[in-house]
Amino acid sequence: MQKITDLQPQEVWTLFHEILSIPRPSKKEEKIIAYIEDFARKHRLSCKKDRVGNLLISKPATAGMEGKKGVILQSHVDMVGEKQAGVDHDFDLDPINAFIEGEWIKARGTTLGADDGIGIAASLAILASSEIPHGPLECLFTVDEESGMTGAVGVQPGFFNGSILLNLDSEDEGEIFIGCAGGIDTVGKLKMKRKRAKRNWPALRIYLGGLRGGHSGDEIHLGLGNSLKIMNRFLWNADRRFKIALAMLEGGKARNAIPREATAVITLPAGDIELIRVYFESFEKILKKELEALEPDFQMTMEETALPEFVMRKKQQRRLFSALYACPHGVISMSQDIPGMVETSTNLASIRQPGEDQMEIVTSQRSSVESSKRDIADRMAALFSLLGADTVHSEGYPGWKPDRRSEVLNVAEKVYRELFRSDPEVRAIHAGLECGLFLEKYPGLDMISFGPTIKGAHTPEERIHIGSVEKFWKFLLALLEQAPDAD
Repeated sequence: MQKITDLQPQEVWTLFHEILSIPRPSKKEEKIIAYIEDFARKHRLSCKKDRVGNLLISKPATAGMEGKKGVILQSHVDMVGEKQAGVDHDFDLDPINAFIEGEWIKARGTTLGADDGIGIAASLAILASSEIPHGPLECLFTVDEESGMTGAVGVQPGFFNGSILLNLDSEDEGEIFIGCAGGIDTVGKLKMKRKRAKRNWPALRIYLGGLRGGHSGDEIHLGLGNSLKIMNRFLWNADRRFKIALAMLEGGKARNAIPREATAVITLPAGDIELIRVYFESFEKILKKELEALEPDFQMTMEETALPEFVMRKKQQRRLFSALYACPHGVISMSQDIPGMVETSTNLASIRQPGEDQMEIVTSQRSSVESSKRDIADRMAALFSLLGADTVHSEGYPGWKPDRRSEVLNVAEKVYRELFRSDPEVRAIHAGLECGLFLEKYPGLDMISFGPTIKGAHTPEERIHIGSVEKFWKFLLALLEQAPDAD
């Protein structure tokens, strides 16, 4: 049986396999940071850490390459932790259980972390080698990319010296990215008005799952099911047919993932139990029909559960259901400059109840147009104000405006053609990359982004194409060797 460490390029896959054993969820990257620091010590390389936890490892140019421009290889160390229902996995403690299936590497029931574990592995493999030719080299490892890009936000001028940055965080081999959307999170914080649940009303637990989820940038245009929108659709209609009282509504985990699961607990008069069951079965059939092409594994269950102590007051409950029904999710507008590219979108990402009388509704907005990003974030704030919730915006991050005149892009296109006898596709991406934040601090930085093929990022269906990693590796090495000369 073939092992991951037997695959080619072996030096990259061996390091990737080691990285899979190290827990690294966003904001809990201490173990992977320690691993990279230890790696630098073992290879006698200069390593420094900034005030937010980013690492920079520097390596001198190889013989004869001293006249090249300095290159920064950049990847992020954290990963999204998502798992299938019923899977016993602690992302704070447990290694990723990866396996080979045909042309792909997958994880058993969880995200794989190839986003961006493969970028880390490639950078470390180059740092460890004494045979790969390159000019002055720096490898930048940023923290907390997946939950807010706070690592990239915290990078200060003067931390690195190179003039070319290669972002190793894209997910389609054969494509070179030269622009991305900016983003911002908008969170509604609601103080729940509650009352004691009626003792003679039974309680029902409603679960919704089996959805694909997906990256809220790369896959927002696909029309995939959003578990929170579907659950609220059921609750909004049930609220108008029966005397239901909401005790709990939660779903979604990551701000940058389309939510796959949701759970609600309601109470209602005992005489309505059979009636709501009939309605539930009808609703489930309708949704399965609507989603059959994109979401064949969609499922809903409803069962009696323990009676909660408190439920939401009726007036606020109705406002909540109406606000969530009206809450936009998906593509807001398409680009007028780049055919087929999403310009602006918003994702209803998660709802959680962090305290007894608290509810947080997390949404994320993306746009390649800064004013449009602000506009859709303001629309979300207006919606939350109608609900009576307080609004909190994240700092956000800027987009990265494409530059077709980029020197490193011209070299990259030439290198790709020479290696593979085909033209790479040059495009911008609706997902967020850290490049825009670097450009704010380093205005003269010349950047491109590329990577191997990764599908299902931010979901338990995440997988990386084995053959694309070898092409990615060959391209990266050739690009380092043919990097532009310094002026």
